[in-house]
Amino acid sequence: MTLVDTRTPDPKRLIPGATGDWEIIIGLEVHAQVTSNSKLFSGASTRFGKDANSNVSLVDAAMPGMLPVINEECVRQAVRTGLGLKAQINNRSVFDRKNYFYPDLPQGYQISQFKDPIVGEGEIIISVGPDRQGQFEDIEIGIERLHLEQDAGKSMHDQHPAMSYVDLNRSGVALMEIVSKPDMRSADEAKAYVTKLRSILRYLGTCDGNMDEGSMRADVNVSVRKPGGEFGTRCEIKNVNSIRFVGQAIDYEARRQIGIIEDGGTIDQETRLFDPGKGETRSMRSKEDAHDYRYFPDPDLLPLEFDDAFVEALKADLPELPDDKKARFVADMGLSIYDASILVSEKAVADYFEEVASGRDGKMTANWIINDLLGALNKSGKGIEETPVSPAQLGGVIDLIKDGTISGKIAKDLFEIIWEEGGDPAEVVEARGMKQVTDTGAIEKAVDEVIAANPDQVAKAQAKPALAGWFVGQVMKATGGKANPKAVQDLVKAKLGIEE
Repeated sequence: MTLVDTRTPDPKRLIPGATGDWEIIIGLEVHAQVTSNSKLFSGASTRFGKDANSNVSLVDAAMPGMLPVINEECVRQAVRTGLGLKAQINNRSVFDRKNYFYPDLPQGYQISQFKDPIVGEGEIIISVGPDRQGQFEDIEIGIERLHLEQDAGKSMHDQHPAMSYVDLNRSGVALMEIVSKPDMRSADEAKAYVTKLRSILRYLGTCDGNMDEGSMRADVNVSVRKPGGEFGTRCEIKNVNSIRFVGQAIDYEARRQIGIIEDGGTIDQETRLFDPGKGETRSMRSKEDAHDYRYFPDPDLLPLEFDDAFVEALKADLPELPDDKKARFVADMGLSIYDASILVSEKAVADYFEEVASGRDGKMTANWIINDLLGALNKSGKGIEETPVSPAQLGGVIDLIKDGTISGKIAKDLFEIIWEEGGDPAEVVEARGMKQVTDTGAIEKAVDEVIAANPDQVAKAQAKPALAGWFVGQVMKATGGKANPKAVQDLVKAKLGIEE
């Protein structure tokens, strides 16, 4: 691909070196396993976690005379992904043979796409931030292409002291290779890109995005240059399988390259691996160019062709994607961009929010989900799918606050009870005597007692009205947090003679 510089150097993204500032240039090739029951060119299962070599057909094992047959569902998923990336859909594409030898590649070549991919140029909008002012910066990252290809198997070098084993379960699994343009300029941007891409794929249902299972992984291309100068020589870091590792690999590799250049050396174009334990990259092999793979059209597969009606039917069935959903949450529910961004980051979280927010205050619902529910899930190491608090239960807590049955403080305690023990929020409040005290006579009695016991504080509060909050806190403490906070505040000010 022809490299085009789309960005003006930004001082806050430059890295200081011994000879001045440097700019990182980053492009990503993300391999995303297509969500399908069978492989790209065979009927073998794609189910994860099966015994070694149990998901292997004669085609996957490259037995003589076995011919590949295209899986139409994988084609649909690739087109849907392209539409989600606002990309050009190519009605005609060609499968090529990419020739190289590796023990877990039974055919001695990989069926991929080279000059004529199924999806052309597109874009992803990433948001980087918030900065110190709470602002986000939206950046457009170009997509160069998306092509379909088959995965290789897996070599296992730790099963025997003298031999390596090969598991062909992944051999022939359908991958979408999504190639970005070299538009990213920091590790934070690259992490935001992978996060956003994974979110889009999950919304579309075209890839589960489980990086720990290998169904999504990134090849990270990194080079450095003086700001605004010529592109430098890039190194490719292969098969990075976590977003955190993507950031760490980029930071290390950029500083490694800067150090070499500033010491008078040159960067070799090579493929490297990232070692998470040591936090460093290490050389794997020299980087091949396209001609090294001797690409040519696969003679066993006809060109892949479909019409506009096929594409339009898929487009009509696309779900609401993260950017559109975020815009709707901000416009219709009055959420901040920050809150909306968190809620749409995962489809399951967005769905949970919409169920709770239906007929309720959107901002209050967002606060409870982001601060309380997601906080508790993160603390316990659970995902939203594993939450012990259902949308109906959280909605019930919010309803009890809204109708004045409980205070915000009591609601926190109620949430803890529901999290640990379950139950209907209204029934729990009734059974445990957690209702908010709204009887002004009882509240007034508590206020009088606190004021009578603290004459010194009375004088201070009358001189400095802001100190009235101390009395409110003492009354709430005396009533076990059950008193209506607004009623307490009004009575304290009235008793102390403090004007509004």
